[in-house]
Amino acid sequence: MAGIYIHVPFCAKRCAYCDFYSQTSHAYQDTYVESVARELEERAGYVQGESIETIYFGGGTPSQLKADALGRIFSVIEQHFNVSKHAEVTLEANPDDLTEAYLNSIRRLPFNRISLGVQSFNDDDLRRLNRRHDRNKAIEAVRRCQETGWTNLSIDLIYGLPGQTSEAWEANLEKAFGLAIPHFSAYHLSYEEGTPLYRAMKSGAVCPVDEETSVELYHLLIAKAASAGYIHYEISNFCAPGCFSKHNTSYWIGKKYLGVGPSAHSYDGFSRQWNVASLPQYCDALLHNRPYFEQEFPTVRMRYNEYIITGLRTMWGIRFSLLREMFGEVYMRHFEQQAEPYLRCGKLRHTDDTVCIPEEALFTSDGIICDLMI
Repeated sequence: MAGIYIHVPFCAKRCAYCDFYSQTSHAYQDTYVESVARELEERAGYVQGESIETIYFGGGTPSQLKADALGRIFSVIEQHFNVSKHAEVTLEANPDDLTEAYLNSIRRLPFNRISLGVQSFNDDDLRRLNRRHDRNKAIEAVRRCQETGWTNLSIDLIYGLPGQTSEAWEANLEKAFGLAIPHFSAYHLSYEEGTPLYRAMKSGAVCPVDEETSVELYHLLIAKAASAGYIHYEISNFCAPGCFSKHNTSYWIGKKYLGVGPSAHSYDGFSRQWNVASLPQYCDALLHNRPYFEQEFPTVRMRYNEYIITGLRTMWGIRFSLLREMFGEVYMRHFEQQAEPYLRCGKLRHTDDTVCIPEEALFTSDGIICDLMI
């Protein structure tokens, strides 16, 4: 099992908090599509013939690409990869891009899941984040998807915004749950260096919420999601039974994936690669047969740390038997010694062959995870 990630770097405008690689100029769009097609052809052997179980178009804003451009990319994937008949195929989209005409135009493509960047159902929040849509457009987009047959939906939400109260966050959650969404991701706002929001914080124009409020909002999220029937399967991800994001889960459990497009990352089980985070450089290198990515071969220590970081983010946790098999007795003993104090105080839970972080301790899991690393 393996996955393909396509990074689409185009946005109509940049959000105040986002540090993912993107640009607002669409001048390179045709060249980008042909460069992605060429990279897919060149790297067809990267996942060693394994069945492609997930394809994910992320960004940026993939819904800025028209159906013909997306179709061109799919045609190359289908020609060069063994795609499962049951593959999960996701398009990230902005609510205001999802007109009825656009949804109908992509129906002939293999997409069977849409991830909507809603972020908030509060208009003040959306203006602060510099989003293109408002609350009503977000709701309309979800309903339009559902009415045209796109029922496998996920939405992104952001909490911990400046001045946000528990009442405002609860209203966001109630609106989301009322739309019968089978999956949602909820991320605490972070201030990434180089973003407008970071500069506003540094200048004093924006004041982040305090830690006590952040913990309160997270616990409210957990409680409300549970009462609405969602499974909390990863720190920031929740789903109705059977509606896990297969693509994101593959990252957390160490599956192979090919990342295509500027700034995309790849992992083949032995090495990690990352493409240049520049659309002009990426396109120029591919069209003129020059290098466009860097590569590293993780050491045993690096792989152990990655396993700890990703495994403990999820409800499936760390398996003792797999830890011993992958890394040997020295790493196993280190894990057991470092985990013991947390097991005694209940911040780690041991069941059969598995150790996981209890749901109530997930928000403060960074410190636990750091202590278990080498």
